[in-house]
Amino acid sequence: MKNTLSILTFSFLSFVSLLNAQNIVPISKTEVLNKVKENNQTIKISEEDFNEAKADFRQTNAIFLPNIAISYTGISTTNPLMAFGSKLNQEILTANDFNPALLNDPNQTQNFSTRIEIKQPLINVDGFYQRKAAKTKMEAMSLKTERTNDYLVFEVDKAYMQLQLAYKALGVIETALKAAESNKQLAENSFKQGYLQKADVLAVDVRVTEVKNQLQMAKSNVENASNYVSFLMNDHSNTILKPSDSLTINKLDLITASQVSEDRSDIKAMQLASNAYESMNKADKMTFLPTLNAFGSYELYDDQVFQGDANGYLVGAQLSWTILDGTKRFGKAQKSKAEYEKSKLQYEQYVSQSQLELNKAKRMFIDAENKLKLSKLAMEQSHESLRMRTNRFEEGLEKTSDLLIAETQFAQKQLEYYQTIFEYNYAQAYLQFLTKA
Repeated sequence: MKNTLSILTFSFLSFVSLLNAQNIVPISKTEVLNKVKENNQTIKISEEDFNEAKADFRQTNAIFLPNIAISYTGISTTNPLMAFGSKLNQEILTANDFNPALLNDPNQTQNFSTRIEIKQPLINVDGFYQRKAAKTKMEAMSLKTERTNDYLVFEVDKAYMQLQLAYKALGVIETALKAAESNKQLAENSFKQGYLQKADVLAVDVRVTEVKNQLQMAKSNVENASNYVSFLMNDHSNTILKPSDSLTINKLDLITASQVSEDRSDIKAMQLASNAYESMNKADKMTFLPTLNAFGSYELYDDQVFQGDANGYLVGAQLSWTILDGTKRFGKAQKSKAEYEKSKLQYEQYVSQSQLELNKAKRMFIDAENKLKLSKLAMEQSHESLRMRTNRFEEGLEKTSDLLIAETQFAQKQLEYYQTIFEYNYAQAYLQFLTKA
């Protein structure tokens, strides 16, 4: 009786200290999903990747829109050519300025100019393909973000089931501890009455100690599973989460496709990425063609700051063609060609690997389904065996060692059954993730 009180006191104090250190907060899977969608860092990183690709695409607007620049320049010079040109721009030349002495040795001349310059691309074929590649990349990143969201939904399913499993295991071991302590009490009473040997009582003590160790590990597993769920939600509070519903067998509507769908967002993203490399290769080839651009400027000149008594404009067009740029363009085109070919191989490899994962997941689901039936039957049999041996032990008709073995087997079969439920539910969720288009 004294030992029982000591155990109960120790358990109560441990429970109180745990409550003081951390709060236990119930949470549903829907709440976890909502918080993950709002706060998860992986989703935010994926969204920023898309924003980066979107910004790259917006930069390609430069092949259609003009480039406008404004500049203001002030100079003071005695350079003959600059001094004469400045006066000419300011429209203040006189006949005296053509005096050879002044032309060769002019006085200090000041010039302040305002220049508005416009450059308008007209024909840049390589730019069109670069824009197409940037748009394709943006679409691929959008699909990648979508797949990231799908993955996080699957990951929440798995993490929440792990949390449910951890609490199930904790409950099994707590029940096993109560049974072990009850049997210990019976063993001690039987020993006092001379029905059992001291070795039998020690064997029961060892069993109680083993279950206590298992209980501590189960509590650690609960904290580990809870911390991972908190990590997915980007929650840094020091709380222990508890699922609002228990681990049960799920029945999902699964798509029994024999082949992985090429419409799946991640596979489509890989295809678009390959298309982007193809467009970049075409863009590099188009750099061998000439480009046509228009330009124009409007200028204001004066010898006083922020004045503009004289003005003029310039308009024109430029057709340029770089005939030879060493071997730089040839090398760049070869590199982009290799990147395109590599992307096609990576796409084929990814589809093949996805098909391999799908086939593996199907077999895993069938195995889990069969294992679920067997583990349930084994648990029921071990429970019946424990019940019979416990009754016989209370009547003094059963060996202590046989009872301890029956207790251990029942706890193990319970844990195996709940582990199999987790594996079965996980296999379904994984199949659903792999077949989601």
